[in-house]
Amino acid sequence: MKIAVIGSGYVGLVSGTCFSESGNKVTCVDIDEEKVASLKSGKVPIYEPGLSTIFRRNQSAGRLKFTSDLAEAIENAQVIFLALPTPPDEDGSADLKFILDVSENLSRLIKEYKVIVSKSTVPVGTAEKIEEILGRKLNKDLFDVVSNPEFLREGVAVADFLRPDRIVVGTESEKARKIMDDLYKPFVRQGNPIYFMDQRSAEMTKYAANSYLATRISFMNEVANLCDLVGANVDSVRLGMGSDTRIGKRFLFPGVGYGGSCFPKDVQALAKTAQNNNYDFKILNSVMKVNDLQKRKAFKKLKDVYKTDLKNKTIGIWGLSFKPNTDDIREAPSLYLLEDLLSEGTSIKVFDPEAMNNVKELFGDQLEYSTSYLNACTRVDALVIMTEWSVFRNPDFSFLLENIEDKIIFDGRNLYDPVEMKQMGFTYYSIGRPV
Repeated sequence: MKIAVIGSGYVGLVSGTCFSESGNKVTCVDIDEEKVASLKSGKVPIYEPGLSTIFRRNQSAGRLKFTSDLAEAIENAQVIFLALPTPPDEDGSADLKFILDVSENLSRLIKEYKVIVSKSTVPVGTAEKIEEILGRKLNKDLFDVVSNPEFLREGVAVADFLRPDRIVVGTESEKARKIMDDLYKPFVRQGNPIYFMDQRSAEMTKYAANSYLATRISFMNEVANLCDLVGANVDSVRLGMGSDTRIGKRFLFPGVGYGGSCFPKDVQALAKTAQNNNYDFKILNSVMKVNDLQKRKAFKKLKDVYKTDLKNKTIGIWGLSFKPNTDDIREAPSLYLLEDLLSEGTSIKVFDPEAMNNVKELFGDQLEYSTSYLNACTRVDALVIMTEWSVFRNPDFSFLLENIEDKIIFDGRNLYDPVEMKQMGFTYYSIGRPV
């Protein structure tokens, strides 16, 4: 099948590459000509495990191409995916400018039947807005608009796309349904379902799923904070909860809050949708409030421990990306910690396996960028762990003892055993576990 993917950001690039891996001919289009030139040269602009391998394989085979010419990209495509950004507007709602502008352009270019697929995360009713724009210039028999939300987890996005838990397709057109079913059959050969539903339900499914997962995270962070106060161990609580099949084990790990490109804006957008419909979504408003407070937890603990200002302290930080196995720092808890420490005049050493270049673009020479995780804790007063990269799980603790002046570690991801850390001589703080 011939496919066009409009937008070569995270979702567009992963989707286009994975579609080409199943034998489709894919053309990705982007208005950024410099980015297109870089992609044509074989450079993958994001870090995502496994992506570069299949990217280069399919580019070499001629199944994956890039262009800045929209007309060229869609000319022979049967299916056109819209994988465009929907950043939060000033009021918290999703900004649909890019999607609606591209829809207007498509209405002038389409000459034969196409399936237009909204892959972006969009508010309920967006597919109908796309239909309305296309219908101003096109006969209805020249297009169908489908909602097909993505459920990709950064760090395992390639595996998620090639072996999805489920695929959600919103359409009431039998013709579009058949095309989408044929397109996705290679990805569900093991029996995972394709759920066909109306467009509005598909759009709501994406927001509801991400908002629920964010709710689980904030709930467990609240439980962990209470464990700190009453002397309970959140690890034990988590295991006791997770063994209940009605609850399950996933997304029960407390930490320093969620970040990334999806959860923060999706929770905010769903809450805004509720507000626009005169509904007070109390749970989501609380989820956002809890998360905002949790992102400041590491800084608050440092202030509590040192009692005075942090101006004359040097703090080492392990982990800058919002989660491991990605270089994405959007809404990362580490950014909040960096801003707070810099406002105090603190000296900061940082290390992250993939995200340091992105952080450097924001903070420049205000930080010291270390070449290894051990260098980041050389001659520091305390160490803070913000992201649970695998390389941090079994460090040289004797080196840490020798180099962390005050022997203080704040572990925002609960990587180590509190008893063992105390026995080694550290003053160790984690989330919801007794010191």
